[in-house]
Amino acid sequence: MSFVNGGSFPASIVPAQQRMTLQDNYLAFDSAAGGGTFAQQYLPELYEAEVERYGNRTIGGFLRMVGAEMPMTSDQVIWSEQNRLHVAYKTSTVANVNNDASHNAVLTPNLTNTGGTRHAIRVGQTVLMSDEATGLIVAKGVVQAITNTTCNIAVYGGSFNTGTAADGVPAGLLGASNCNVFVYGSDFGKGSVGMEGSIEPSFTQFSNSPIILKDNFKINGSDTAQIGWIEVATEEGQSGYLWYLKSESETRLRFEDYLEMAMVEGEFMAPANPTVSNVPYDFGPANADQDIKGTEGLFAAIEARGNVYSGFAGAAAPGSGALADFDEILKNLDKQGAIEENMLFLSRSTALDFDDMIAAQAGGGYASTTAASYGLFDNDGDMALNFGFSGFRRGSYDFYKTDWKYLNDASTRGMDKEIDGVLVPAGTTTVYDQMLGSNIRRPFLHIRYRASETEDRRMKSWVTGSVGGAYTDTLDAMTVSFLSERCLVTQAANNFVLFKGA
Repeated sequence: MSFVNGGSFPASIVPAQQRMTLQDNYLAFDSAAGGGTFAQQYLPELYEAEVERYGNRTIGGFLRMVGAEMPMTSDQVIWSEQNRLHVAYKTSTVANVNNDASHNAVLTPNLTNTGGTRHAIRVGQTVLMSDEATGLIVAKGVVQAITNTTCNIAVYGGSFNTGTAADGVPAGLLGASNCNVFVYGSDFGKGSVGMEGSIEPSFTQFSNSPIILKDNFKINGSDTAQIGWIEVATEEGQSGYLWYLKSESETRLRFEDYLEMAMVEGEFMAPANPTVSNVPYDFGPANADQDIKGTEGLFAAIEARGNVYSGFAGAAAPGSGALADFDEILKNLDKQGAIEENMLFLSRSTALDFDDMIAAQAGGGYASTTAASYGLFDNDGDMALNFGFSGFRRGSYDFYKTDWKYLNDASTRGMDKEIDGVLVPAGTTTVYDQMLGSNIRRPFLHIRYRASETEDRRMKSWVTGSVGGAYTDTLDAMTVSFLSERCLVTQAANNFVLFKGA
């Protein structure tokens, strides 16, 4: 019998050809070729704490700033919104019946988007008709007779544009061209009967459904006792050299971000049968109980019921061009709820465009030598200039601007350039809450989560297994599970503006 050496022996010594420091003279624990193991007698200089090279990695907080969270006890939340007060129709047609002294015309209101089969204009009411393309007034008149779809109008003298050169309007204006019409009053003769018919107000109903979000973290019992050389410091205040603490903490932080991201990006599931709406999507016979409907997120709600502005001119024209674009947005807000205070949540590039736009007005023009003043103060070489604006007022509106990290982070919406920002009104609405039994004020944007007296699904977490204090089964592991069921309610979406790239 004899000994068998377990390695090369003796060690060979290869001298260097020159007197110089070489790469293999130094310890290199991050390289196997350089002796990257602890199987040698020298201890490296270790930094035990991780370097936070990405800063605060969470992107949540947007909905906490602009909304609230309230419980609900159903699979669906339904709310109604007011319609406009006055009677008006877009893209209607007006035809000249008698282009002579009688000045009569026939109006056919466009009922495509009204949800009804008859218009709400009544005999005796006065209407104003304007050309949709040019905005020029076609005529003003009083309604003499109506059918379900048309109105015979006697036009007031001097207001009838026949489309001739003398009228100063394009020829054929009264042919079958599109026009907009609204009711501005009524005109009755002496001793006439009262207004016939009445208008029954209607409302528009919207709904949303909660989705169930889940995640979990799992570790075996042996690794919970494994000590590492990296010191862990979690956002929840835990610290030590147990690596699973970091894994569990990051799983929780990631899930909390998902709670907000899902409310922003959520979409309704297209039904398996396109002819049937509001039918949950079935994953298939093997998972027949896994039907999902999806949920309407913030972006989807604004796309469907709000305002979308594409190609803000900040980068191309930081001065008057960007201001002209923003004034166009203000004019549209005038046509909506005209809510005075609004929040702007913007990507970095769009936020800088807004800063440049405002600076150009304050400093006498973009790239001007006086643009750095931004106001009236004595400039000094030792003072720090603030080239950003947190808020401004334009027209009758106040705007408060902030960067939205979700649009800047390279692992979320910062990966694409589709969404540049969102304008959120700072208003509230008063509704009756059945759970509280009283009227409460709710912001236009808020979260509804499932909860009852026995179950709260706002943010659930629990531990199962046989490790970490849990003794629920024989599995030598610890599983931390997370669950939430919630949806976003976007009320009065017509007051929101979504900024999109060109």
